[in-house]
Order: sequence, then structure tokens, then C-alpha cells
Amino acid sequence: MRKTLQVLILLVAMPAISGCYYLQAAAGHLDLMRRAQPIEALLADPATDAALAQQLERALLIRRFAVDELALPDNRSYTRYADLERDSVVWNVVAVPEFSLTPRTWCFPVAGCLSYRGYFSEARAQALAARLTAQGYDTQVGRVAAYSTLGRFADPVLNTMVNRGETYLAGLVFHELAHQKLYVSGDTDFNEAYATAIEEYGTRRWLAAQGKDEALADYALLLERRAVLDALIETQRERLAQIYASGLDESSMRDAKSAAFQQMRVDYARHRAQWTHGPNFDGFFARPLNNAHLLAVSTYRALVPAFHQLLADSGDIETFHRRAEAVGDMPHAQRHDALRQLLDDASAVASPVADLATD
Repeated sequence: MRKTLQVLILLVAMPAISGCYYLQAAAGHLDLMRRAQPIEALLADPATDAALAQQLERALLIRRFAVDELALPDNRSYTRYADLERDSVVWNVVAVPEFSLTPRTWCFPVAGCLSYRGYFSEARAQALAARLTAQGYDTQVGRVAAYSTLGRFADPVLNTMVNRGETYLAGLVFHELAHQKLYVSGDTDFNEAYATAIEEYGTRRWLAAQGKDEALADYALLLERRAVLDALIETQRERLAQIYASGLDESSMRDAKSAAFQQMRVDYARHRAQWTHGPNFDGFFARPLNNAHLLAVSTYRALVPAFHQLLADSGDIETFHRRAEAVGDMPHAQRHDALRQLLDDASAVASPVADLATD
């Protein structure tokens, strides 16, 4: 109840111009918290579905692993479960100008400025995207399975987290707890890359510790193919940056942009032809692509190799957290200079993830 009152007090203090957005955010979050039930109580209840009970048991083990092996926060997060009766918890809107690679940002208390805006209603998210598209932005509405309140609430396990298997669940728990461990206000790229690096490192360690060799091999293949997508996106960003800086008139620039995205599809098809089984990104390439789709992925992925390199340099997870925090404390320009140096170091050697998976 005290946390609920804190949210309501915060809302009263919000500028009236943003009131509708904050009210929907508060209502959505409070609904989520009201639905949350202690996992231990659900496990003790014979009426709990057997398959769900098994998933929740694994969730508690994953959370314990996060604390003991990844030095992530030990609190009440992920000790409760909430069924939202839908397949996404929020929908994020990303918007980027038609001839730019700099996303629009929205600023919030505590979280700072973010390159996306989340809604608990898909219809509201689509409505905002439509308005921004009409203003000339490239937009994307993305489904989200979990989010972090940065330790201010006891984030529950959600049905959206458990419905895609144990590997996916483990990655989400590690990712969201990482946001509670370290969060730099206003630097989405830093925060998401740090959390994603812990997600990948932690998931591999979890699967190895559980002796799940087949799942570990599948996950390694997924990461390998994600690296291909990352490279395709980075190449595309470089193409578009040249086009947008070219001084062409809008019509010519629009044609060049369309041709660049077509070349990206051709490049993907060349890789895809070699993938006879396992994960792929056909769904990503099946849609009409734009700047927002690139930024929605690169926000999470572009700096991940820098944090894997920092982890390899650190030697152990607690030293890594301390060194990441030191980078996060730097002024923005210096912080990203340090991350670019780590990216250069990472590009000079093989990815350290595999070597650290079982240490």
C-alpha cells in the first residue's frame, strides 16, 4: 500500500500536459501489482496448474542463481507471479526522423530520457505511432514481455515471461535484475547493452550449470546468428548515415534509402540460405523496414560487445559490476569514448562469452 501511495503522490506532482500518459502508466502498473501472488503460495496450492507450478519453481531457482552467481540484487523481485491474461506487458513506441538515425526521446522522472515510450494498451501505442508517422517520423511499435521498476517495486514474474521456455525466462530475469543493479539515467544505449550482456552471460552460465547441453548449444547458435543480424544492422546504419549526410534532395534521398533497405534484405538472404535449421530473423525482414526498426534493435545490441569485453577484462562478475559502474559514473562523452575503446578491443579478439560461460 505504501508503494501504491508513492505512485499516486508522484502522479499528482506530474505536469498536467502529461497527465493522461502517466495515468495510464500508473493504472497499468497498479493492475499488474494487484494481480501478483506469492509464488510459494501458488506452489503450495493444489489447484495451481502443474505446468505453471514447474515454471514457477524454475523461476525461483533462476532468481537464486542471479543473486548467488551473477551478484544481482537480492530482494523481493520475482518472488511473486502475475497473470496479465495477454501476451505482452507493454508496447513500446520508437520514433526516428525519416532522414536521421537519432531517435526521438521522451523524458520521465527517475528513468530520465528514453528512446522509446511504453504503453499498457496496444491501441494507445498504435495511436501515438500513427500520429508520429503523420508528422514524418519512421515508427515502430514493439511488444515487451517484461520491464524493470529499478528496484522501487518488487517486480513479479509474469505470464509473458514464462510462456516461451526456461532459456527465455532466465534471460529476462537476469536482464531486468541487471537494471536494478546499475542504471544510468538518460543513457538507454548504456543501460540496455549492460543488461543484455549480463542476460547473455548469465543465461549461458545457467544452462551450463543445469547440464542442459542441448539448450546451451541452441542458445549459442542463437547468439551466433544475432551477431550476424547485428553486423547487418551496423552496415545498414553506415549506409544510411552516408545517404542522410549526402545533401541529396528529399526525393532522391528517399529512393536511396529504399535501395539501401533492399540491399540489406539481399545481404540477409545470403546468410539465411546457409541456415538450414534453428533460429532466423525472417519475421524481422518480412515487415516494411525503416529507421525505427534499426534503432529498436541497435539500442539493445550495439554496445553489448563492449560489456562482454569489459567482463573478460574483469575476470569475475563482481569486478565487472564495479568497473561498469565506474564507466557509468563518467560524463556522457567520456563514458561513450570508454565504450568505443572496449568495442575496438572486442573487435580485435574472438567474443569472450563462450570462454566465460562455465568459469
